Amino acid sequence: MQLLLIHSDYIEYEVKKSTPVAEKIEESFKKGRLEEALTAFIAVEKVDESNVEGAISKAVEEIKNVASQVKAENIMVYPYAHLSSDLSSPKAGVAVLKGIEEALSGEFTVKRAPFGWYKAFKISCKGHPLSELSRSIVPDEAASGSESSSCLASVKEEVVSEALKAESTAKSYWHVLTPDGTLHDATTFDFSGHENLGKFVDYEISKKRAVEKAPPHVELMRRLEIADYEPGSDSGNMRYYPKGRLMKSLLENYVLEESAKVGAMEVETPLMYDMNHPTLKKYLDRFPARQYSIESDKRQLFLRFAACFGQFLMNHDMTISYKNLPLKMVEMTRYSFRKEQRGELVGLRRLRAFTMPDMHSLCADMDNAISQFDEQYNMCISVLDKIGIKVDDFEVAIRFTRDFYNENKDFITNLAKTVDKPVLIEMWDTRFFYFVLKFEFNFVDALAKASALSTVQIDVENAERYDINYIDSNGNANKPVILHCSPSGAIERCIYGLLEKEAMKAEAGGVPILPLWLSPTQVRVIPIAEKHMDYALQVSEQLNCRVDIDDRDDTVGKKIREAGREWIPYVVVVGDSEVENGTINVTIRAESQPKSPVKVEMTSEELNARISSEVEGMPYKGLCLAKMLSQRPKFI
Repeated sequence: MQLLLIHSDYIEYEVKKSTPVAEKIEESFKKGRLEEALTAFIAVEKVDESNVEGAISKAVEEIKNVASQVKAENIMVYPYAHLSSDLSSPKAGVAVLKGIEEALSGEFTVKRAPFGWYKAFKISCKGHPLSELSRSIVPDEAASGSESSSCLASVKEEVVSEALKAESTAKSYWHVLTPDGTLHDATTFDFSGHENLGKFVDYEISKKRAVEKAPPHVELMRRLEIADYEPGSDSGNMRYYPKGRLMKSLLENYVLEESAKVGAMEVETPLMYDMNHPTLKKYLDRFPARQYSIESDKRQLFLRFAACFGQFLMNHDMTISYKNLPLKMVEMTRYSFRKEQRGELVGLRRLRAFTMPDMHSLCADMDNAISQFDEQYNMCISVLDKIGIKVDDFEVAIRFTRDFYNENKDFITNLAKTVDKPVLIEMWDTRFFYFVLKFEFNFVDALAKASALSTVQIDVENAERYDINYIDSNGNANKPVILHCSPSGAIERCIYGLLEKEAMKAEAGGVPILPLWLSPTQVRVIPIAEKHMDYALQVSEQLNCRVDIDDRDDTVGKKIREAGREWIPYVVVVGDSEVENGTINVTIRAESQPKSPVKVEMTSEELNARISSEVEGMPYKGLCLAKMLSQRPKFI
């Protein structure tokens, strides 16, 4: 079932014409109007026929939940077939709609628009963050999917965890926390000066995850020859060209180096696990992700969606002393797999196969976990900053149970103080995940869609579930508290964030550019004529960076324009004057405006010094393509 919930000043309808499946109605049923109403536009689907009562129950629960949040006392139940292309039979549809109407009637003033009629309607949406919400309802018996066979192995539809089902129905209390420690109602907070936070809050509360058009980074990832869709694979599995592979490798190395600095030991664990392993089976239902399921050798396996399984199984088999704590392990998972829904898959923003740096810390107790959480929160800020995504570029979400907040208000307030801006709070009465506290740094793109980057979570379940112990100073076995940390979030999503950020900068009249340490070509040398080629080669050999030479038979103007379209940070043009003086003429992209390039005459040694200071402390790899542009293939 698909629900579209609109909180309105009023909703009114009038039937115009019956369809062949129209229900018979009284004259009084042909018109209807409700003031101050929550309108539930509903499409009943085939999947609902397997458990009509379950579909009704879940829909009623969701409608009640939203009604309580917007304080609506009037509800309009409105059949709306346009929300789905997989509709139920008319008989089942009417049964579900009538069941929803009846179940809500005891608590609300309810009207139902007739099924199977063409209707004209008017609605006045209130326009606050909770006024437009969409939900997908799946009856329990229909959630497991169906199997397709193969001679070696069969890949099944995603397994939907109990945590994911709980997430769709759990009641969230949304607030904005300001650095002074005040909790504000998210629906009434004044977002003036914090417009990006307003977009993020609307995205989170409305849960509108589907993308209606391609965001700007999709065109950029192709034009810059970073990545592209792979039609020969499952949706959300990408191909990465040499430039994209270079960028990913640099990001991976950087995050691993930063993890090592805080004491994390790098490990490697399997890609697939036994779904019926007694411990893993329980964990699957506590993690909010859809899994790829595979059958092989009469065993049901799943592809990992994080490195938790392997690291926790490893922790179980280890001998750990209190002297080893906090004990940290990290893995760069290439790949993790999540069966994201098709409407949400677009470019590098949301994928089904992605590279996730996954670090876990075993802590002696909750006090130690909170201390480590704070350190890792600041580490994540630093990591994103070096990647090129600053504090002003992302919005913070902090999620926790009410009990945890009441016991740790000062600590949580300090998280907002650290970023010095308001943050979104999601609070639950009941813990339905394995964690009591988590944060995410979320990037909001050009389409006002948000994507989580860095995150840290305090896990209070899995030490018990995996029987992980450490020996304290008295020789007793104790269960640690576990932190889950991804210092950067998915590597691909970092590239997405950088491309979207620069696309928005260009739209605002700026010059887009990638961080120098991540730019596939850092310097391009353009000889004015063939006679300057030897000097161009000499300059390229003097530069200690990724430098290429545009030796193609094109005009200098065209070569410069193409370097601009590739976002080359430093473009060096050499001609007679440069050869004679032993200098280079450098266009500095980071200091230029669209129609006002900044050009500086300097020596190769001076450019080397400038580049070295910009990339100091960051990973380095050599050029990923032929040095001479004439020798390079075109990938797009």
